[in-house]
Amino acid sequence: MHLKSILNFVEPHQGFVYGAVRWRIHSNCTVLDIEIRPRKNRLPVCSKCGRQGPGYDTLPVRRFEFVPLWGIAVFFLYAMRRVNCATCGVKVERVPWAAGKNHLTTTYAWFLARWAKRLSWKEVGQVFQTSWDNVFRSVKMAVAWGLAHRNLDNVTAIGIDEIAWKKGHKYLTLVYQIDAGCKRLLWVGKERTQKTLRQFFKEFGPERTTRLDFICSDMWKPYLKVVADVAGKALHIIDRFHVMTHFGKAIDKVRASEVKELKAKGQQPVLTGSRWCLLKRPDHLTDKQTVKLKELLAINLKTVRAYILKEDFQHFWRYKSAGWAGKFLDNWCRRTMRSRLVPMKKIAKMLRTHRQLLLDWFRAKEKVALGAVEGFNNKAKVTSRKAYGFRSFEVLKIALYHTLGNLPELEGTHKFC
Repeated sequence: MHLKSILNFVEPHQGFVYGAVRWRIHSNCTVLDIEIRPRKNRLPVCSKCGRQGPGYDTLPVRRFEFVPLWGIAVFFLYAMRRVNCATCGVKVERVPWAAGKNHLTTTYAWFLARWAKRLSWKEVGQVFQTSWDNVFRSVKMAVAWGLAHRNLDNVTAIGIDEIAWKKGHKYLTLVYQIDAGCKRLLWVGKERTQKTLRQFFKEFGPERTTRLDFICSDMWKPYLKVVADVAGKALHIIDRFHVMTHFGKAIDKVRASEVKELKAKGQQPVLTGSRWCLLKRPDHLTDKQTVKLKELLAINLKTVRAYILKEDFQHFWRYKSAGWAGKFLDNWCRRTMRSRLVPMKKIAKMLRTHRQLLLDWFRAKEKVALGAVEGFNNKAKVTSRKAYGFRSFEVLKIALYHTLGNLPELEGTHKFC
């Protein structure tokens, strides 16, 4: 099949025809130049209002980068016309293969953006012999188009969380849709303050907020206050992962304190190398860690008692009824308050304070993808690491929307990837 026939099949442009095709060598690489000409008697279109008008003059030939064919760089060559628009004055014409002053064709920009979901932006640029800036601009275009065309009317459950993105306690607030049938990133905000989260609800809109049935978050006080003020009708759920994270930190404190006590008394350092035996779930332990844990459980240590309390609390999540779960929670908190383990007693007090939010978990677990929040957070961290970190908040925000936003894409006549 002739090259022009292939181009007319995969990339047709109404009102324009493909002309001469020439090969050349540039920087020791083969390049394919393809001329584009307007059809006879085809008036140019104003780039501002979209109306046809008489031609004013013709500008020098511009080059537009197209999708590489067989590893060969491809450029469209076209002399842009200026149109004497009756409404807007003299303007450069609008062409269907590129937007504004962009030197990448729209098709090539979407091609790079799709590959940027699979590889790092640096790798995409290297593989397709283009710059990091071209890849970034392509992703930015795809995100802007996707955000403008996504539908938010079906959101009934959201998850709120934060991730660290810079040293010095610099955080991002992330809001996800966690409906059972649709899970995606909805919003990214700088810092993790009340002001940040209120900005999300402001952009989300009061009508959509009133349609929310479930909101999942951790126990960060600014989040709890804003949700209570703005979306008090929704069922607020405390995320299970964050609850158990507090247990891990408490056990670590008990263990570190007891290690110092044993050293001070000159006793055998039985807790050395035991950290992950106590913090991991039993089914995730290695054979060596399992043996170490059995040895520890045979000794009456404060750390062991804290570990047993943590494992006992895991039964809380196995209840089907919020009523029975509440009775278990109350009983567990009473026993823990008598344990003389200060870090564990702090957890018991915390759980009592948020008792109702904990029990709401049982009312929502069958209707909402509660585990999706932490899964998305892990993907968000991978997104940042894959690009070796982002210095700019705006660039990181674009990368997160692109990877996790499940944004719609522009439909073309042909998909190259």
